[in-house]
Amino acid sequence: MNVLWSAEELKSLFACSQGWDVSGISIDTRSLQPGDLFVALAGERDGHDYVEAAFAKGAAAALVSRPMAGNIILVPDVLKALERLAKTARLRSGAKALAVTGSVGKTTVKEMLRRALSAFGKVHAAEASFNNHIGVPLSLARMPENSQFGVFEIGMNHPGEIAPLAALVRPDVALVTCVDKAHLGLMGSELAIAKEKASIYAALAPGGKAIIPGETAYLQALRDAVPEGCCALLFNGPEARLLDVLSGPKSAEIAAEIIDSKVYFRLSAPGRHMASNALAALTAIAALGLDVEKAAAALNGFVPYDGRGAQRILKLPTGGKILLLDESYNASGASMRAAFSVLKLQHGRHVAVLGDMLELGAHSTAEHLALAPALRECADLVFAAGEGCNALFESLPHAIQGGRAPNAAALAPMVKAALRDGDAVLVKGSYGSRMRDVISALESYS
Repeated sequence: MNVLWSAEELKSLFACSQGWDVSGISIDTRSLQPGDLFVALAGERDGHDYVEAAFAKGAAAALVSRPMAGNIILVPDVLKALERLAKTARLRSGAKALAVTGSVGKTTVKEMLRRALSAFGKVHAAEASFNNHIGVPLSLARMPENSQFGVFEIGMNHPGEIAPLAALVRPDVALVTCVDKAHLGLMGSELAIAKEKASIYAALAPGGKAIIPGETAYLQALRDAVPEGCCALLFNGPEARLLDVLSGPKSAEIAAEIIDSKVYFRLSAPGRHMASNALAALTAIAALGLDVEKAAAALNGFVPYDGRGAQRILKLPTGGKILLLDESYNASGASMRAAFSVLKLQHGRHVAVLGDMLELGAHSTAEHLALAPALRECADLVFAAGEGCNALFESLPHAIQGGRAPNAAALAPMVKAALRDGDAVLVKGSYGSRMRDVISALESYS
């Protein structure tokens, strides 16, 4: 097997009498592979309750905080032990590390970086949206020693979350995609959000590069956070700009200038926001001193992921077809408007199925209502789930009010009953609004 952590490394790290070679790291027995180190984290469920199942599935060893049977490594605190693995993984690897945060687009930019950097060497990047106090150290601990690049996503919804996670990554390049009002209810103000995002720059390695969104209203707050000895590059600014974006229903042709290079490429993803995400990724690659034209060529054909703009054709029971625009993973004001712009590009009747934008606190009603002008411009029929969307739905012309329900599961049958051949259907909402339930219901057609 390929050894991620050797027995000797684990013995040395945790001062245990015996170690075992492990090929991977798992925190979930459902996805555990033979040879993995099972990390028994305590949370809503206690990982210690699953150690026996982990060994039954072939785990090589388990990291635990209480004595148990099997090949165990006993530590006082399992999460701190995982963080120690993360720090050691960063120290032992010569990889150039990139850290990405932002209110919108961070997972897409991370995946664009994964794809583009693969043209230059071995890339390790976080799975899915592993961007919290568990996901970041887990992603680092999984980084093979021979990685040449590591790409890590860092998220937050409370003050003080980004800095310690960025410190684990110690990035050579740190990127903020944008500043928006996501988590406004928990953060208090958009300036507070900007400062929290900017804290990623404090962790830059000496001589590191800060990638800053040039169009943000909080440009100075981001610039002020860049440490002395590190330099800032602005995308959608002087160092990197979009020259032209020709966007159709399914793709975008992009011309951009980054430092002194002009690049031309095509994304299998419509919308100026996707072009801006690509520009951010290419600016980060330029910051590493790599060939931007080669990186842009590697981005050709990039396709959005499920929940983040993926497009699928689904068959109706009547024999017709609909186009599903799956934006079900998350939502903020900026990402809602971006999704509306993509819906507007589609052929056929435009159906918007929306769930609440969460964590807005007292600003919720105003933020939802602010979407109305853009929504009226793009939608022929609107369905809404959740309390936050009520005021938005009521503000729309009666002719485009398709239906509303208290939650996504209750809304799904209404949506299914209303669809007809040729419809373009956008499904979007915050993760906690469970708009994935609507996606599942529509997918049951096929």
